[in-house]
Amino acid sequence: MITTIAFSAFIVASCVWMGKRAISDHRAVLAQRRGLLDEAAGLFPNAKISVAPDHFPMLVSRLEGGRQIRVELLADAMVTRRLPQLWLRVTLSEAGERCRPTIGALARPTGAEYYSLVHDMPEWMTPPETGASLLMRGDGRATARQVERAETMFRSLFADPAMKEAVISPRGTRVILQAAQGERAAHLFLRQVRFPVTTISASLVKEAVAKAEALSEALAANEAAMPVYEAA
Repeated sequence: MITTIAFSAFIVASCVWMGKRAISDHRAVLAQRRGLLDEAAGLFPNAKISVAPDHFPMLVSRLEGGRQIRVELLADAMVTRRLPQLWLRVTLSEAGERCRPTIGALARPTGAEYYSLVHDMPEWMTPPETGASLLMRGDGRATARQVERAETMFRSLFADPAMKEAVISPRGTRVILQAAQGERAAHLFLRQVRFPVTTISASLVKEAVAKAEALSEALAANEAAMPVYEAA
């Protein structure tokens, strides 16, 4: 009887300890998430960091000319048989709407990209050849010359295997790159989304911003008279 009581007490104590440890580990992970963009904040004047409901940070700042830059982190565990992905999303918002169409490209599309803008564009377009499968779509307003320039830009951007999505629109541009991949053990055995990173490097954020700025200059604003591109 005493042995049974002692064993039961041990089981209860073990469960309590594991529960407290799990809560402590979870809190530590959330605290670590909140500081992921602290290093990158040094790149921008007057950078403001807020925290999303999933405890990933979002950075907002103003660039020269009145443009706004927004840097976000997105945890993606939607695709089965693949480790969770941590995406770095950089959005460059123009000071005013520019005279250009909306065109975007998405690498390795699965249909589960809840964060994608490309899936919502009405016109299917023939993508340039790259090392990865590419979905290219637009709003149907691009001229032949604008399509050609966008294809050239996408071919260059998606030569980087970390690139996931690139979008040009009248209001701004957006790029999404892989920032990290989830821990295998935590995902396979505990079904948890954990990323083995303590910070998102300032160099990665700077690279993503440069790509968003290059996209912004990819299309000329004075080609309204050129014939509209017809998708194949």
